[in-house]
Amino acid sequence: MAAGSFRRSIASQLSKVLDLPPENLIKSISAVPVSKKRHVADFQLSVSSVIEHSSGDRLAQDLHLQAQQLAERLKCDSVVSEISAGPGTVNFTINRELLAKTVLQQVWKDGSEYGVKSELFSTVPRQKAVIEFSSPNIAKKFHIGHLRSTIVDYTKSENCSIGMRDYLQLNNNIIFVSLPGNFIANLKVALGHEVVRINYLGDWGMQFGLLGVGFQSFGDKEKLKSSPLQHLFEVYVQINKAAADENTKKLAKDFFRKLEEHDEQTLSIWKQFRDLSIEEYIRIYKRLGVHFDEYSGESFYQEKAQEVLKMLEDKGLLQKTMKGTGIVDLSEKKDLATFSTVMRSDGTSLYITRQTDKSQSNHFQHLFQILKLMGYDWAERSESEFESRSRLEVSIAGKSTKEIQDPVETAEKVGLAALIIQDFRGLLSSDYQFSWDRALQSRGDTGVFLQYTHARLHSLEQMHGNAELTDVNVACLLEPDAISVLQHLLRYDEVLYRSSQDLQPKHIVSYLLTLSHLAAVAHKTLPVKGSAPDVAQARLCLFHAARSVLANGMKLLGITPVTQM
Repeated sequence: MAAGSFRRSIASQLSKVLDLPPENLIKSISAVPVSKKRHVADFQLSVSSVIEHSSGDRLAQDLHLQAQQLAERLKCDSVVSEISAGPGTVNFTINRELLAKTVLQQVWKDGSEYGVKSELFSTVPRQKAVIEFSSPNIAKKFHIGHLRSTIVDYTKSENCSIGMRDYLQLNNNIIFVSLPGNFIANLKVALGHEVVRINYLGDWGMQFGLLGVGFQSFGDKEKLKSSPLQHLFEVYVQINKAAADENTKKLAKDFFRKLEEHDEQTLSIWKQFRDLSIEEYIRIYKRLGVHFDEYSGESFYQEKAQEVLKMLEDKGLLQKTMKGTGIVDLSEKKDLATFSTVMRSDGTSLYITRQTDKSQSNHFQHLFQILKLMGYDWAERSESEFESRSRLEVSIAGKSTKEIQDPVETAEKVGLAALIIQDFRGLLSSDYQFSWDRALQSRGDTGVFLQYTHARLHSLEQMHGNAELTDVNVACLLEPDAISVLQHLLRYDEVLYRSSQDLQPKHIVSYLLTLSHLAAVAHKTLPVKGSAPDVAQARLCLFHAARSVLANGMKLLGITPVTQM
């Protein structure tokens, strides 16, 4: 890893002065973010991070003075060309030609693994990760709202901009896909973990009582086969309007009770709904580059739900209310100040006995409290990551052009990139107001801008021939704009490491947007066309490296880079 070789060299010199093992210093040496001022070092050591390992009397010293004293004890060498002190930091500038040569060689050598081979991940154990995401509720009524947790109904989004409306055709179809879950799975696979992707369907519950009754009244077998998700949704909407009727409620409860009792005819209807829905999911997920190793669901646990209720009863934890519903007392004083309902009055199971939903914090708190009451010690160690869910469907049709071989497919990928970047720019736990105008801007911090930058750099390589690293004259890459790109490429492994720690894609998004802006500036100031052969070749290699890392990061986010726009 390019940054790794530089960190090791710096750590080796520091270890002699600080009398600390080099491996203890590696993570304290970080690449410096690119600044508009341009004159920034490549790496810096935070003095406070090494004081923790030093003798106590040094803690009282002024950090800035300590940084100056440490900088004075260090010497430049063939790797480090300049050492300076900052506010509590020691800054290191790498020999410029060595910087260019090492970064380009490493990006070229590692390809899609650039950044993930870093020594920053050397102490991270490889594990098996089970990631459950997307998890749509079959035929349950959906609401327009937050992109991650509800539907995006594109028929109500008319603010398409930048000319994309020319070939962006939005329709009624509804699709659900967990973008954060897909990102986490992609990242863990890239880092060498064994990942199992599970789609845990909401395929059981009282909504199927309503749906079963609704299909008997409003269902159409032909529509069910041709457009299962849409038709089930339509049926569900119709039956919900009639759900206020007491007789309809009773029929729905009876239908669901028969399901839990394994009535053959009722199960057959439910199975048809489920199978046709999964077929449609698989088709749409495939278009979006998302796959699952397993489709599971609440129905798998419906028998186990009855076992759980029996266990709660045997442990004396299940209580009955006056209405006959089953509850578990969660209050400290056992005065029912806090309780969780786990069973209906007719004995059928409830959501909490079949599901572990990630969007409802109270639900999860109750779940773990019940597990602790049941005596499961591992519940204390369980940690739930509240993954948000993003559900979308991009259906694109358009007129063909000579410039773009497949404008429909290209537009679909660009549209998906726009959604992903807008969704991932902030914390996954925070809400935001979705805007098509903002998401589809071709300039600024958007997914469209990332796709445009990638396509532009790809076109540059196609126009001037693919870059060849052999005998590149790195002395031709000493301009400030070239150095800025190289410095930014150094930081990629740190960005991946940070995202791997908190599972937030915003770090990668911010990095890629900055990389695109730097590449755009360099594209203007460092022309390939008309330059001397050695200069042109060196610049092509620089732009190839930028495009390669840009593509790697986009793929982690779930974006397929386009080569034409």
